[in-house]
Amino acid sequence: MSRNARINALLLLAVAALAVLPLVLGLGDHKEEPFAGADAEAETAITEIEPDYEPWFSPLYEPPSGEIESALFALQAALGAGVLAYYFGLRRGRRQGEQRAVAAAEATAAPRGTPEGD
Repeated sequence: MSRNARINALLLLAVAALAVLPLVLGLGDHKEEPFAGADAEAETAITEIEPDYEPWFSPLYEPPSGEIESALFALQAALGAGVLAYYFGLRRGRRQGEQRAVAAAEATAAPRGTPEGD
């Protein structure tokens, strides 16, 4: 197994462990919503400290359920990942194209097999 394959396997194992361990260890079992987002946690903490608190702003769009909210968040994350992947792929392709152009220019500038000094 090559070094890159081992690194990729270890990274995949680490990601799987990060996804599975909280479920296996029962983290969040004592909560009503075990894996609520930071916004929900902050709202709960604020209402415990100051029950009469009124938010300054209200959301422009309130999804009808938590599942739709999660789906919209996942869609946003997927679109962001797609934009980043496109950008990095474009950069890599340009770099490879420049390297090929330089190699082709060097190959045509000094043809091989011709005696020098003729």
